Amino acid sequence: MRACFYALLLAFSLHASADEAKFAAVVPGKPITWPQDSGAHPAYRTEWWYATGWLETPDHKPLGFQITFFRSNTGKHGEGSFDPSQLIIAHAALSDPEYGRLVHDQNIARQGFGLAYSKPDNTDVKLDKWHMTRSPDGNYSVDADANNFALHLIFKPTQAPMFQGDEGYSQKGPLPEQASCYYSEPQLSVSGRVLRPSGKSVDVKGSAWLDHEWSSTLLSPDAAGWDWLGANLDNGGALMAFKVRSRDGHAVWAHAALRDQNGHTTQYGPGDVDFTPVREWRSPRTGTTYPVAMNVLVGDKRWSLAPLIDDQELDSRESTGALYWEGAVRLVGTSKGRGYLELTGYGRAIETEKR
Repeated sequence: MRACFYALLLAFSLHASADEAKFAAVVPGKPITWPQDSGAHPAYRTEWWYATGWLETPDHKPLGFQITFFRSNTGKHGEGSFDPSQLIIAHAALSDPEYGRLVHDQNIARQGFGLAYSKPDNTDVKLDKWHMTRSPDGNYSVDADANNFALHLIFKPTQAPMFQGDEGYSQKGPLPEQASCYYSEPQLSVSGRVLRPSGKSVDVKGSAWLDHEWSSTLLSPDAAGWDWLGANLDNGGALMAFKVRSRDGHAVWAHAALRDQNGHTTQYGPGDVDFTPVREWRSPRTGTTYPVAMNVLVGDKRWSLAPLIDDQELDSRESTGALYWEGAVRLVGTSKGRGYLELTGYGRAIETEKR
């Protein structure tokens, strides 16, 4: 559901009640238009462009990376170069086994003055020196000079976009309005350069997964968190799966989409998807325990997930207010692959009520 990050902005709170602002609604039967919908949708409450991937250094060592740009409609209005109606937030992270843990950084600013923006019709989102833009040929350019590391990457599509749910209408709960517009671009070919925490800059190549999602609704009041997986399979396929968990651990909602090596995608409903913890890791900084090794069931297919490194906790309490685990994982089972797993609500339940 990046799926992932779904309630982080909502938990962060936009300080806009239903009386203060009206946001566009996600409704079924309105397919995603490509590539125009790769751009921003400012009428909706929240939106994000989220990229994760596995990289390889010249000495064949693995790295994991994540970069996300959020757009949030605050419900406030103004005129001139400064636009208080839109808030831009950015996260970036690098999982480096040589360093032993994930490093991350985050930025936040109101839209305006050409320093922070998200443009419609084509992906072009910026926050100061962090930028993600899509060129007419479909390639993405990503730049983030973060604290203690940097990402300068090019993503090249190798497959058509993967529209999640019903042509992009992706339900996140038992009620129809608990939904988002959601597509993914799996199996992106990546090249570029990374500055590692050691201070060494290296050329890299690899593969990435890009999610773009927008919505105006909160999750179900029963939701306490979620497990989400996006994975590029070695056979050329792709897997997206998520489980929204209640406070007692049962599934409020679950969904998965599996694209095979021939490009055919099968959608799976709540009764066909599950995440089962196999091994836990406890953060030495926050004391939070996360199930970093999981078994994932999708229909009659099974995968076991193992983390690149255990310590991939991301603390974004200064921006979205969330504390969660998000990291690179290997997949074995029905097929092999590499992807990203996100685990939220394990430290404390997410907040799904409007403030």
